[in-house]
Amino acid sequence: MENSKYSSEKRTNIHEICFGLNRETDEQSLIAFLKRFTNDALIDTLIPRLESQEINDLVDFLTGLMHAHITKEEYHRLFLK
Repeated sequence: MENSKYSSEKRTNIHEICFGLNRETDEQSLIAFLKRFTNDALIDTLIPRLESQEINDLVDFLTGLMHAHITKEEYHRLFLK
C-alpha cells in the first residue's frame, strides 16, 4: 500500500468537511467527501435512483478528470490495480 499525505486511519467527521477556506482544507474535505461514497448503504440507496444520463455523465466526468490529471501508467497502477 502506498503512503499518501491524504490517507488517514480514522474516518473524517462529516462536520470537518468544509470548502472555500484554503486549498489544503479543500483537498482534505474533498477526500473525506469522496470517501463517504464507499458506504454500501449510501451506494445501494443512491445508484438505483440515478437516471441513466446521470450515470453516464458521472462516469464521463470522473474519467475526464483522470485523463486530464494522471498519466496512462498512473491510471493502470492506481485505478485498475
